[in-house]
Amino acid sequence: MEGNENTTHKDYYKILEVDYDATDEKIRLNYRKLALKWHPDKHKGDDAVTTKFQEINEAYNVLRDPDKRFDYDITGIYEIDKYTLREYLTRFKGMILTCNGLGISNTSIW
Repeated sequence: MEGNENTTHKDYYKILEVDYDATDEKIRLNYRKLALKWHPDKHKGDDAVTTKFQEINEAYNVLRDPDKRFDYDITGIYEIDKYTLREYLTRFKGMILTCNGLGISNTSIW
């Protein structure tokens, strides 16, 4: 059985504690806040902290680049089953409640 490889997909939006429709500025600010909080130098070489810090950097490297973010938004795995309904609706409001979130222009078809 080969299912237990360490290639699980991560929800980069959840890692950076931002909504799906977060602005570049919000992503950058949350990245800086989390990077400072989880920097390994502050935690005396704790391996779990180092792993968390690496995840934060990985998420930021994808979400800060418009092309990588678009690709991730199309193909990314969101940990939807781990959200409460309120968190799901809040996090994905841009995709759910707006035409633009669905990739539809705002022009009326009526």
